[in-house]
Amino acid sequence: MNGDTMGIRRALTVGITLVALTAVTGCEDDDTAAADTTGTTTAPSWARTTAPATGGVSLGGTTEQGFDGALPEATDTTALARYVDLYTSCKEVETGDAYDAAHDGSDTAWGKEEEADPAWGITGRAVCKDFTYPIALLTVSDMKKFETQAKASGDEFAVGENIVVVPVGDDQVEALSHSELAFFTCDADFAPPSDYRTESALVDGCVLSDYWEA
Repeated sequence: MNGDTMGIRRALTVGITLVALTAVTGCEDDDTAAADTTGTTTAPSWARTTAPATGGVSLGGTTEQGFDGALPEATDTTALARYVDLYTSCKEVETGDAYDAAHDGSDTAWGKEEEADPAWGITGRAVCKDFTYPIALLTVSDMKKFETQAKASGDEFAVGENIVVVPVGDDQVEALSHSELAFFTCDADFAPPSDYRTESALVDGCVLSDYWEA
């Protein structure tokens, strides 16, 4: 990835003017490593059997996707917001409709049109703020449908078992790279170092990885 987004730059060309964040707070786990000298972050511990304490989020035992059931799943977007807030500030949580109504034409958050399209399989959308930027929080009923549409649009996301997060800015990306979420991409040129984990996604030509470029 390059630029101010985690390869989600195509998904976020909806009117947000990006500037550098001046501060980010987040809770990083003790078993995660710091960013390396190239600006990419090291992987979280996928050996974990429980997610950090937050109601409504767990690491799934039976999973359609890779990572041996280690991907987090959430009961709803409220629980997802609490989970994201463990890693990067996720405050002022609103439903997608409420946020859109209050920010018509400015600070647009990803997913307004996609939520209305059944082909994406989005069942819930909320938006929270990391000081300046909106973070879209999604629950998904059918991740294969979502990944199929993401591949067609060329978008990249942070994904769990039934959840999707759309961070904006390198600092958000770096913070969330320490979570149990995985990076979803269909970029044919995506080539993480050999010591990072990459598994096939549900859609041919796409992968999930614990390598997050920033």
